[in-house]
This record gives sequence, structure tokens and C-alpha cells, in this order.
Amino acid sequence: MAIKVILLVVFFATMIGIGIYSRNKAKNVNDYVLGGRTVGPWISAFAFGTSYFSSVVFIGYAGQFGWKFGLASTWIGLGNAFIGSLLAWLILGRRTRLMTQQLDAKTMPEYFGKRFNSKSLRVVGSIIAFVFLVPYTAGVYNGLSRLFGMAFSIDYRICVIIMALLTGAYVVIGGYMATALNDFVQGIIMLIGICAVIGAVLNGQGGFMNAIQELSKIPTDPAVTTPALSDSQGLFASFFGPDPISLLGVVILTSLGTWGLPQMVHKFYAIKDEKAVKTGTVVSTFFAIVIAGGCYFLGGFGRLFAGYEGIIVAAEDGTTKVAFDNIVPTMLSTLPDILIGIVVVLVFSASMSTLSSLVLTSSSTLTLDLIKPLMKKDMKEKTQLRLMQLFVMCFIVLSVVIAFNPPTFIAQLMGVSWGALAGAFLAPFMYGLYSKKITKLSVWASYIVGVGFTLANIFATQAGKPIIASPINAGAATMIAGLIIVPIVSLITPKPDQEKVEEIFSCYDKTVTVKETQNLGESN
Repeated sequence: MAIKVILLVVFFATMIGIGIYSRNKAKNVNDYVLGGRTVGPWISAFAFGTSYFSSVVFIGYAGQFGWKFGLASTWIGLGNAFIGSLLAWLILGRRTRLMTQQLDAKTMPEYFGKRFNSKSLRVVGSIIAFVFLVPYTAGVYNGLSRLFGMAFSIDYRICVIIMALLTGAYVVIGGYMATALNDFVQGIIMLIGICAVIGAVLNGQGGFMNAIQELSKIPTDPAVTTPALSDSQGLFASFFGPDPISLLGVVILTSLGTWGLPQMVHKFYAIKDEKAVKTGTVVSTFFAIVIAGGCYFLGGFGRLFAGYEGIIVAAEDGTTKVAFDNIVPTMLSTLPDILIGIVVVLVFSASMSTLSSLVLTSSSTLTLDLIKPLMKKDMKEKTQLRLMQLFVMCFIVLSVVIAFNPPTFIAQLMGVSWGALAGAFLAPFMYGLYSKKITKLSVWASYIVGVGFTLANIFATQAGKPIIASPINAGAATMIAGLIIVPIVSLITPKPDQEKVEEIFSCYDKTVTVKETQNLGESN
């Protein structure tokens, strides 16, 4: 216990120290929200990666999908690395930085408002972002608190309150730069921790080869196996697992979804220069391979712990069910105290980085995209800054209230949040960076489909007749629908003012001078 407490105290002190150090770098709105657009490559990459992966992935997703798909769940982590990180940086990174600077946009709703010349798009976008970031935040609290309960045997609510107060303190004090610097430290902890944990867990199962052998002996589970593979053996140690189609849905949601999440895309706004884009692309991809690939790989061995207390629990109707959120904490409970201490700091790091990113995104969106546009007079810079800091605390309090009584499994909370946000924002944001023909009405169509379908599926599920049973697959469907609907609606609706569009896209046509090492021109 002493080891665990010491590690946490050092961790907490470091986070607050960074917040205080960053205080002088957050004196105006641009600095507070974007770090003055001067964030370097390594910090940008780690900020992206640590915001991507939280306790939702480590505790919720790794446990649930590792149980359902076995070792094939590792594909989810690889999808996160190559689609959610590598392609996101290649396709969105540079263009997002250029266009948001051209538009002087600090948030995603502000981008929509200025890119498509619509104040109402900006206001409604801010409401969507705020409403659907809350359940995601509750999921982050939930996952961390389950781990704390295992490591310290303390009340769930105390864990939530400690995490909320600590996050609120350094975000309020230091803004984006404090968040980004903390993300860098937390990312290093996550890289070291996940490697140590995987090695220790597999060693406890007799080594890697023995663990795979034992996993291959587990019989087919009709509850998670597609009918076409119902007579197969060794599915949980196989290449594509017992249900490849559902696995693909999870890969799409958790990988492609980052392209449309405000707190993720926001990282591209703050990039310093071209070097930051190139280095950030490589570093964030490597980070995702290790962290996401490691988490899901570890979760793939979850069924080896099925006999442990707390995994299979009795339901109210007398049947039994799997407590997915208890799987990874149970796996970790078998580790030595020093490793449990490292794991607690690891997951705390992952959760803090995501939570700080969420609260900063929500507070800046509410202030800059909802309150400020509705004001008749221009809001002073200092007033905007203080209002954002106030909303940071309000958002944290609201998410804590929800976290005290979370409505469902962690993975489902994240599925609902990602499905609505990415379903509404992904397609118009990406197309808006590349095409001059995307119309304002197509953005409205994407808003309606993303949020409307998500809400309709929630209400239908409550009534016992879900449109798509899995919130994960439902979220993936909304994203794909948006990618189809936006170009179609743009073809049949009035075209935007071409003069304004050309002015916006002129940021891509500016001439710059580069070294010969970056441009193989004709020899003289």
C-alpha cells in the first residue's frame, strides 16, 4: 500500500506542478485553448495519443472486446494505430492546421460556422459537442474508479472526486499547454506501464505460448459467435475471432471515429510547424501500436480468468452475466504490489489526459461557440478566459454527477458518445477541408443523421426494440452514413459563395520556400 500511495503522490504533485508552470503560458484565449499554436512534434503526438486512449479503452473496451473476440481483438488496436492515428495525421493534420488558422477558428463548431458561413451551425454544433462529451467523461471516471477499488479498496465516489479535483486544478490553471505537457509525461508512463503489465500477466499464465494454448482450448461461446462459425474450435485464439463482422464494426467506430471528435481534431489546430506534422505522424502511430495494441492484446486473454470472483455474476432474473468492466481489474489483481502501483498510475495517466482534453474542449466550445455569438456586444478577452475556466469546473461537476450513477457498461457510454459526435461532425469536417463544393445544408443533414439516429436507437433500445442492438455498431453506421450523405446533399442543394470559398482555400496555395532536401527539383 505504501508503494502505491507514494507513486500516486509523486504523480499528483507532478501534474499540479506542470499546471503551475504553464500558468504564464495561458494569459489569453488563443494561448489557453491552443497553446498559441506553438506546440512541438513530440508533445503534439503524445497529446493526440493520450487523449485517444483512456481507462475506457484499458478497462472497458479491452475487457469487453477481449472477452468477445479473444486475441483477434488486437486488430482493434492496430486499426486505432493505422486508421485512427496514421491516416488521421496524414489526411487531416496539415490541412486542419492551415485552414483553422486561415479561418481563425479555435474549436470545431467555430470551424463549421466560419467555413460554411453559418452562425446557427456553430451554435448547434457547440450544443451537440457539449451534450455528447458528458457520457464519454462519465465512462472515463467509471473505468478508473473500478481499478482504484481493486488496488485500494476505497469507495468509487472518492476516486471520482479525487480525479475530478486534480484535473480541474491543472486545466483551470494552465489551459491547453498544461494539458499537453501533462499528456507527454503521462504518455511515457503509459508506454512503460503497458509493456510491464503484459509481460507480468502472461508470465502468471505460464508464458505466452502456454497462455495461447489454454485460450485455444476454450469452447465456442454461442452468445458471441457468428452462426457461420458456430461449429469451429479454438476461435478465441484465432486470426479473426468468433465474429469478424462485429469486430469490423468496433474497428470502424474506435478508429475512424477519432476523425470527427472535437477533442481529437483540436490537437491539429495547435501544431507548430511542418516538422511537428511529420514527427507527430510517426510518433503518434508508434504510441497507438504499443498502447492500443497492447491493451487489446492483453484483454484477449480475459477468458483465462473466467473462474475468478467477480467476472461471472448473477443477474436479477436468476441467470448469469459477464461483468465486462471487472475483467481487466481482475487480471491485474494477480500482479505484485509494485506492478499494481504502476498500473494505477498508468490508467490514471490515460484517464487524466483524456478527461483534461474533454473538459477543455467542452468549456471552450460553450464559451466561444455558444455564449459569445449570442452576446450583442463583443466579449472581452479576460471575460472569455474566466468564463472558460468556470465552465471547466461546471463540466467536471456535471460529469461527476453522471459518473456516480453510470447508466450502462463503459463501452456503451463511449459508443453512444462517439457515434453521435463522429456521426455528426466527421464527414462535413473532412470534406470541408478538401472540397469547395460542400454546402451548408449537407452539414445540417450530417448533424441530423448523426444525432437523430443515435437518439432514436437509444429510445428504441429502452423500449426493447433497438434499431441496431450494439451501440458500437450503431455508431459505426452513423459515421458511414454521414460520409455518404454529405456529398449527395451537396450535389442537390444551392452551392456556396464561390468567392468566399476561394478565399478560404487560398491558404493551401501560398508559396513557401523549402530546402533542396525536401524538394527534388530539376538540376540547373
